[in-house]
Amino acid sequence: MSSPWEQIPLFALPETTLTTSPASTDDVLPDDDVLPDDDVLPDDHAASVDAAVFAEADQAGSEPAVAGHRESSEQSDVAEADDAPTPPSPEVDNEAVDGDEAGSDAADPPVWETLPAGEEADGHALIVTANGTYTPSGRELTGPVDSVEKLDKLIRWAALTPLGAPAQIWIVGQAACELLGWIIDPGSEDDVDDMEALRNRAAQELTAVLHATLTPLLNAGWELRGDPGHVVHLSRSIGNFTSMVDVVIEPYVWTYWNKDFGWHNRVGDMGILGSPTAGTYLPDDDHPAARELGRRLAWCAKHLGVLPGPTPARTGAALVDKIKRERTRSGKGIVVTTPGSVPPLDGPPRGDLEPAVGWTRVPQADDLDNAHRLVSIDQRAAYLASAGMLEFGYGQPTHLTGDAAAAAAVGDKGAPFGLWRITLPAGQTLSLPEKLPLPHPHMLANQPVQTWVTTVSLDGLCSPVADGGIGADLDDLDITEAWVYPQQGRALDKWAKILREARKAAVDTDDDATKRFLGTCYKGYIGRMVNPDMWTAKQMHHHHQPLWRAAIIAHCRWRGRRVAMRIAREHGRWPVRTVTDSWVYLLANGEDIADASEALGKMSVEKDVALTDTLLSAFTSAQDVHEVNLAIKAAFADNEDADDDEGEGAL
Repeated sequence: MSSPWEQIPLFALPETTLTTSPASTDDVLPDDDVLPDDDVLPDDHAASVDAAVFAEADQAGSEPAVAGHRESSEQSDVAEADDAPTPPSPEVDNEAVDGDEAGSDAADPPVWETLPAGEEADGHALIVTANGTYTPSGRELTGPVDSVEKLDKLIRWAALTPLGAPAQIWIVGQAACELLGWIIDPGSEDDVDDMEALRNRAAQELTAVLHATLTPLLNAGWELRGDPGHVVHLSRSIGNFTSMVDVVIEPYVWTYWNKDFGWHNRVGDMGILGSPTAGTYLPDDDHPAARELGRRLAWCAKHLGVLPGPTPARTGAALVDKIKRERTRSGKGIVVTTPGSVPPLDGPPRGDLEPAVGWTRVPQADDLDNAHRLVSIDQRAAYLASAGMLEFGYGQPTHLTGDAAAAAAVGDKGAPFGLWRITLPAGQTLSLPEKLPLPHPHMLANQPVQTWVTTVSLDGLCSPVADGGIGADLDDLDITEAWVYPQQGRALDKWAKILREARKAAVDTDDDATKRFLGTCYKGYIGRMVNPDMWTAKQMHHHHQPLWRAAIIAHCRWRGRRVAMRIAREHGRWPVRTVTDSWVYLLANGEDIADASEALGKMSVEKDVALTDTLLSAFTSAQDVHEVNLAIKAAFADNEDADDDEGEGAL
């Protein structure tokens, strides 16, 4: 094996294969087909796993087979770009900059670019540039990969093993793509009315180019899992085993672009690669980009125990499955193996069972008194906090009606996890604060509403008004029907703990790139719980948990309302707007309404701007909520792309 940074010719590969890191013991095997520890994998120069885990997932609609690396939309919680990067790559051309600019960049790189790269992803991933191939830790292995035949030989020699996802070969930089013949020219964004048309054109062209150039790999025994795109999913069967590797073409990530990764003409976070808008995308030059990508891969392997998935949501799912395998082997902990589809409910579909709140009011004179700042506060990593706290139901629910349903809600430990058909009283019949939205989004001011709610909302409604509820007794809610789950527990506690500790590690080292990536992972995964089309593969059905998602959203909503009541008591201030877990207040200079604690779920300041005379006049003269929203938008205009990882946005 060569010494660090010693380049060797591609066709003089060492006789020995790359050393697999200790983390590779977490193989990616089917949940019901775990190999004994002493089983020997076939001699294929690539780690082998049963194909059922990934092949079925990739071919189905779990997330498209051409994987992506973004988790952002106009409704999401990560910063977005106002304009998509010019194709074919979100990188800028590798042209020399003048000395002043170069010196400035070199003197003041982002903090995360100076962090060391670990070895945790070595043996699981390789990085290919036009100059050579590297381990994620930075060890230079070979010369340029200038043909698909050499790529095949590299994959076989590397003997990479999976780590929560198939082994990965990352192609970094346009020049590396040119060596392999992977060139597309979809045109300019100036030639199309919207970027989605350009993306579709580029994706189709890329697939055609790959089909035309991958013949040597196919002749060598590799098969494609789905159509190739910016990720080429390869598998090769030997006996009962199938070797799997994903070739990720970094310059063409933008060609996979749906509502998860961009909205209209915007491009947002691209998973482990970062966000062009937020300044966390890979560096412009290929070598620094390869180094930083390697660092992030190693960071992900170290702190999450998995390679980054094809989307952030799938990274979150891979972590859930890693924990599931560990618990299955040890026989300890909650293991959920079945989906939690919404039971059959009466009447037409109602949209979200537990909608996030969206509300604005026109400020009154006392709200504007001594108001000099507009401040937005939101819950720090709200959905992650709730996911770790809540007990979720699983198994086959029992349908109850009448007195049996009402009785089921009464227990020593409160109501069990489930869905409850209740009657929400008319808001105007209750003694509720006038300057807050109604306690539940389904509630109306002038008439009762019969609806379904989760146990979280049942508990919230029974809380005192001072804590954000309506002070109801269970009898007041007239429970007539219920779906109650036989088992419940903190199924996501370890998942949340791992993500929470990883987030702390990122925060402590000023690693904004991985901190943002973690945000997209847990928000994306929780958001995708609701859609069964995302989890159609047999081995992924258990990720479809819409009631878990509804409970998490409800928990964050009630927690925010409780904080609003606390702020009203302590400061005499009421919000003028709330969206999901974010609350906007008019405050005096020096007035601090955020929580002192830095724990997840606590309120932190998201945006804080001084009110100019023009802005103050806009709030004073506002006649309706539309004008208030315009004033808030104008005030926060310069903060639209601020890092809002602390909050959640819509899922």
